[in-house]
Amino acid sequence: MDYAIEMLNIRKEFPGIVANDNITVQLKKGEIHALLGENGAGKSTLMNVLFGLYQPEKGEIHVNGKKVNITNPNIANNLGIGMVHQHFMLVEPFTVTQNIVLGSEPTNKFGKIDLSKARQEIQALSDQYGLRVDPDAKISDISVGMQQRVEILKTLYRGAEVLIFDEPTAVLTPQEISELMVIMRALIKEGKSIILITHKLKEIMEVCDRCTVIRKGKGIGTVTVADTNTTELASLMVGREVSFKTEKTPSEPKENVLEINNLFVRDARKVDLVKGLDLTIRAGEIVGIAGVDGNGQSELIEAITGLRKTKSGSIQLHNKAIANLSPRKITESGIGHIPQDRHKYGLVLDYSIGENIVLQTYYQKPFSKAKVLNYKAIFEKAKCIIEDYDVRTPSVYTKARALSGGNQQKAIIGREVDRSPALLIAAQPTRGLDVGAIEFIHKKLIEERDKGRAILLVSFELDEIMNVSDRIAVMFDGKIVADVKPEETNEQELGLLMAGSKVDKAGETSE
Repeated sequence: MDYAIEMLNIRKEFPGIVANDNITVQLKKGEIHALLGENGAGKSTLMNVLFGLYQPEKGEIHVNGKKVNITNPNIANNLGIGMVHQHFMLVEPFTVTQNIVLGSEPTNKFGKIDLSKARQEIQALSDQYGLRVDPDAKISDISVGMQQRVEILKTLYRGAEVLIFDEPTAVLTPQEISELMVIMRALIKEGKSIILITHKLKEIMEVCDRCTVIRKGKGIGTVTVADTNTTELASLMVGREVSFKTEKTPSEPKENVLEINNLFVRDARKVDLVKGLDLTIRAGEIVGIAGVDGNGQSELIEAITGLRKTKSGSIQLHNKAIANLSPRKITESGIGHIPQDRHKYGLVLDYSIGENIVLQTYYQKPFSKAKVLNYKAIFEKAKCIIEDYDVRTPSVYTKARALSGGNQQKAIIGREVDRSPALLIAAQPTRGLDVGAIEFIHKKLIEERDKGRAILLVSFELDEIMNVSDRIAVMFDGKIVADVKPEETNEQELGLLMAGSKVDKAGETSE
């Protein structure tokens, strides 16, 4: 068999944990090979071994049939292996071209950096693979999806024949995900080979040829995607049957908890992105906001949670005005916030996971007395939440940045739900989570609803909105343009509403 990459019996250990236990992965030339597993199963660790960021305790790596010793990423690059990391490694004030050549800057005959030559090469690569990237754009000015394309270009510029994609769709909108699939197929047509680290079963079924499943650090096996289905893959990944449909009884909404009237919120450029929005959420219901990214959802959440000042209008929690209060006062008034960007707003990455779990309450008893932290109480509390929410970490003292994205998310959700807030805002709560974790989080949200909490769910995943919400508010151009029940609509109708079309009772659409 003609393999581009063979990883044979790889074992990787960290203090107190075996991350990869005798795993074998074989990548055929010209295929897209999925690496599927739960959060913390060891997928990224295995690929970091291939890319030279980690050294294995045991096992061999072969590239094009030859045994190699990859001790750092430069050796991986020289062997034609490139990696597109889950969290992009880009310098925001630099241009696309400056980022791509960083560390391998081309020079002219006088020894000066020749950016114009690099720019031409980057433009040619962008055109060849249909990436549509502007070589002169600043990273800070382009979308997340476009930043990912820059990372892809970076690997191609360095001559990669094998590309590793680490959870590439975790931060993308549905439209960007579709475009990425097209790009991946174009790369294969040009003779490249791809390893796709993911736990999104739809994407595997759509774009992959074979799939290797890892569970708790062990290789479960490799299957041909055409011969399997999402139910079988989910069972292989989690080790049990997984329900894709969230079971819930009809909601019984009670008093109004959150009332927003005629709200206007500006972005950093002083442009109105929330434009006269009205929204009410009652105790005991989950209201899902459906909308294409960029229609004011982020600004709305930031206004409710105190992260952004409002321009005008009112936000009331239990009939008390909370607009423009500090984030701490808003938190104390009874709002929990699962932020869409867990690294920017959810965690202090260099704090231990135990410390992160009390970020909202560290100054209160029993965690603090006379402004001195009580670490015994802090870590006891953290251990309870870690156990209740199945956060997989070597210990409560492990730094938050060392955990997988899904385990970071579960810790945040545990922290916010544990405080029993009157209103829980869940923004992209399952972004980057595997099907088992998604099932768990959805159950937790419904449990909180059944305890009488009001829940605002913001998600770009339409099946999540349809599955979990009791009521769906469609947001377009900074306003709520429709309020529908999941059982009375479908994804096609929601998609039209999200695009700004009006849908009448007969199902006809108009602009």
